[in-house]
Amino acid sequence: MRQLRQPRLAEIVAAKLRDDILSGRLTEGDSLPRQEHLFTEFRVSLPAVREAMRILETEGLVSVRRGNVGGAVVHLPTPQRIARTISMVLQTRRTTMSDVSGALLSLEPTCVALCAARPDRAETTVPELRKVIAEQQAAFDDAEQFPLLARRFHEKIVETCGNETMIVIIGSLELIWTAHESTVWGDVPAGDDTDSPMARKSLRAALRDHEKIVDAIEAGDGARAVKLATAHLDATRSSSLGASQNDLVNTDLLDNIDYGTR
Repeated sequence: MRQLRQPRLAEIVAAKLRDDILSGRLTEGDSLPRQEHLFTEFRVSLPAVREAMRILETEGLVSVRRGNVGGAVVHLPTPQRIARTISMVLQTRRTTMSDVSGALLSLEPTCVALCAARPDRAETTVPELRKVIAEQQAAFDDAEQFPLLARRFHEKIVETCGNETMIVIIGSLELIWTAHESTVWGDVPAGDDTDSPMARKSLRAALRDHEKIVDAIEAGDGARAVKLATAHLDATRSSSLGASQNDLVNTDLLDNIDYGTR
């Protein structure tokens, strides 16, 4: 039989504080008690408390400020932070954007089916998707905003599918793809309506696809919604990948996403 390792004091302290954060007893922006107070509360040495802080900091659950105004500030896990972690793992494995695209081609239609199966879709999913489509229509001639809203449509499908596990995992992949695709848009010459992957004809076709997908979701026709979404993704992803299909995942690109508008 294997002998279980006895947890160190620092790990016990970190586990208690982690549970306080993940259970909601501590929320975003809260300050942990100063190390001297934790030392007294847990009756462990100061080095053990400092190591516990390092563990939580490595996990991204706190940021430690040094100096006279020092202390640890709580940070809740978010899809954005999870996306960064997944992106770093994929980058170390030298994963191509074609690989990420392939994963989403398989996974996103599942979210579409979940949207169509939601009994409350008329109050939740459908209004959110139609709102994005209306914004796309209003920004059709805006070469900068339209592609952002097109990507937002796909992210919103995941966000409103009703399955929290899918929302977190697939949503993180969507953010990684959005970060990559933003570089494709950035390389498109201004006013180029002929050779650009964002040519007006393609834009209108993509917008029509979005409308048809939402219609199928609203009707509860999961099979049709999945078929439409799969065909749409296959066409748009091949266009967006272009010559960049062998580009590797680049975590730094996530810094270019404006999360405040999401």
